[in-house]
Amino acid sequence: MIAVVTDSTCDLHPDSARQLGIHVVPLQVQLRERTLLDWQEIDPDAVYDHMRAGGSVTTSPISAETFAARYRELLATHDQILSVHLSGKLSETFRNAQRAAESTGEGRRILVVDSELASGPLAEAVMAARDAVWAGADLQAAAQALHAARARMHSELSVASLDYLRRSGRISRAQAFLGSVLSVRPVLNFENGELKAVRRVRVDQAASDMLANLRTRFGTMPLSVTIMHAGRDAARINALREAMNASGLNVQKGRVQLMGPVIGAHVGPGTYGFTAIPLEN
Repeated sequence: MIAVVTDSTCDLHPDSARQLGIHVVPLQVQLRERTLLDWQEIDPDAVYDHMRAGGSVTTSPISAETFAARYRELLATHDQILSVHLSGKLSETFRNAQRAAESTGEGRRILVVDSELASGPLAEAVMAARDAVWAGADLQAAAQALHAARARMHSELSVASLDYLRRSGRISRAQAFLGSVLSVRPVLNFENGELKAVRRVRVDQAASDMLANLRTRFGTMPLSVTIMHAGRDAARINALREAMNASGLNVQKGRVQLMGPVIGAHVGPGTYGFTAIPLEN
């Protein structure tokens, strides 16, 4: 039996993760001099409300000690562990997971993978690995399923401002300059484990631009599409859903995923995006 482990930047709600059979280890959020576990002790909207009011939020990676304790716990009931984490270029979490696997003395039973992703795309990759495990794949085959899903998917997000990402060091000052023009929204995607600002579009055209790019990339292929959104804004989420339905994409499966406290601390309020992955025949 293989346990599939990830971290809380996959932004799967804890209840959803449990239902999916995915073990999630939380990062930490520092807000108002308190240190809280991502998703478990703090709600995403608390972060966005604090940031809109001008407050600062910082985050901390998962320690090697925390990972090691979780690995030992899981190895008591599982044969092996596939541990999949947010990009090592965005956090020390992946490297700490590697150190933990080595420290347990059970490194041959634990495979730690750098997804080169975060948030909705990370969730998709982890769920692909979980599906492979449930279908009877061994550890290496499950990891290959994850890499295949990553290669097939495309994800873009648009932020209201690149300042939050620049302050936390997730993008460079030069990248931040791309989004410094008024009345535009930067569009970003993951490239080799890094978030890159790839273009800027008018504020009122960001959603349609991202969807049009997905249509150019995938045509009429059957897709699973995830709407990612920073916070619970029913009107905005419904507008994004309507835009997706009108985009011409062949959406066979769809879901909405909130961006959690740690991700929110770096992308800021007003962020939204789409992740699309072709459905296998």
